[in-house]
Amino acid sequence: MEKFNDFIGSVNGVIWSTALVVLIAVVGIWFTVVTRGIQFRRFKDACKLLTEKNVSDGENLSAFQSFATTVGARVGMGNIAGVATAIFFGGPGAVVWMWALALLGGATSCVEVALAQAYKRRSGDEYMGGAQIFIERGLHFKIGSILFAIAAILGPGLLMPPLQAQSMAATFSEGFGVNYTLMGVIITVLTFLVISGGVTRIGKIAELMAPVMCIIYLVIGIIIFCMHISDVPAAFALMFKCAFGQEQMYAGIVGAMIAWGVKRGLYSNEAGQGSGPIVAAAAECSHPVKQGLVQVLSVYIDTLVVCTISAMIIILTGMYNVSDAAGNLITEGIPGRDYGVLWVQDALNASLGTWSGKLLAIMIAFFVFTTLIAYYYQAESNVRYLFKSKKAAIWTFRFVYCFACLAGILVNSEVIWSMGDTGAGTMAWVNVIAILFLSKKAYTLCKDYDDQRKAGKDPMFDPAILGIDDDEKIWEKYVKIKKERETA
Repeated sequence: MEKFNDFIGSVNGVIWSTALVVLIAVVGIWFTVVTRGIQFRRFKDACKLLTEKNVSDGENLSAFQSFATTVGARVGMGNIAGVATAIFFGGPGAVVWMWALALLGGATSCVEVALAQAYKRRSGDEYMGGAQIFIERGLHFKIGSILFAIAAILGPGLLMPPLQAQSMAATFSEGFGVNYTLMGVIITVLTFLVISGGVTRIGKIAELMAPVMCIIYLVIGIIIFCMHISDVPAAFALMFKCAFGQEQMYAGIVGAMIAWGVKRGLYSNEAGQGSGPIVAAAAECSHPVKQGLVQVLSVYIDTLVVCTISAMIIILTGMYNVSDAAGNLITEGIPGRDYGVLWVQDALNASLGTWSGKLLAIMIAFFVFTTLIAYYYQAESNVRYLFKSKKAAIWTFRFVYCFACLAGILVNSEVIWSMGDTGAGTMAWVNVIAILFLSKKAYTLCKDYDDQRKAGKDPMFDPAILGIDDDEKIWEKYVKIKKERETA
């Protein structure tokens, strides 16, 4: 096990070098410029599109189901344990860099989702898309598409689920005294029952659960916020001063602050990672940019709302430690407690009583469950892609995935975070480079959407503008409507 831990740590160090941190930030800036800040300009559109009705085959996700499923994937342990980890290694200022990445990442998310929609294919009665498809069809680079598919199976399929299962086991053990192994078995069995039902059932479950868990967590955050209202200005001042090296205590870790803000920001909101587009491509919509804008909302809810709640709970209650590069503690507000989800649970127990810690454990069960089923869908789409939707491959993967969930209780927390980061980082390298090469296509998509909106029309997509051969007639009904409208 020690050799495995060392191996994962070494691989993670290579993948998450400074180069990836810089690349993700630069790509966010680049697409904000290329799209003229579409994540800000079209924010009102994004809210309206969430409830838009489209002509659907019945098996594909609605805009809201796709949104709920990606929120379910994004809103998970990255928003609670991930924030705690960012603060431990980067100080309170790391949260500001998570916010910055989300604001810029809105453009990245819009672009990657729009491309996934434009190049999507059919897989039986469902749509299938993502970087594996637009790399093959847009860049005509089959090796690249296979690399991404493998990365997506290794990441959401094997390396990232253990963190979710372990976090749930930890909070239930702390809140209710439930055995780790028992919780691992329960979450594994429940996950298997859901993933056996296909993408439509996943969408329906996420549609019900994602809003509920976010609202409950928001209410708890507001209560803590109100209880410490006099300390709120100082907390925000501390975060911003730290972020820009103006807090002497943390001046020596500003570099780590930025790096951990970006790393945990990506793990949390997945903008640029390439996982969101896999689910978003399954949605029915009349124009690819519409679904891109809907996914901008999920990025913002994930980081600007849920991560901020976690950060304020931790910082306002003082339940956090901060370490320098050598492992020495700069701040020690919660002696003897390892970084992670238990910081938030301790903060709630101290502020509201032990009932709140138990409630958090229940909420985390929802967070973990929706994240696991969304992870599964992301990975299964790539299993279908590589193995041509063969049932034997899909069922084999289902059992392997469930074993990965159960394995979360067997590996220590430091290695589990390295595993998750390795999975997310590997996908990000392939996806981000691909969308950079497709920048011109992304610009064309966004311009086409803007031109139709300026003309007062409901945007309809014609794949011919990107030179796409729509041999499966995915966009045929919308092309027909657009042409009829133009000749009227």
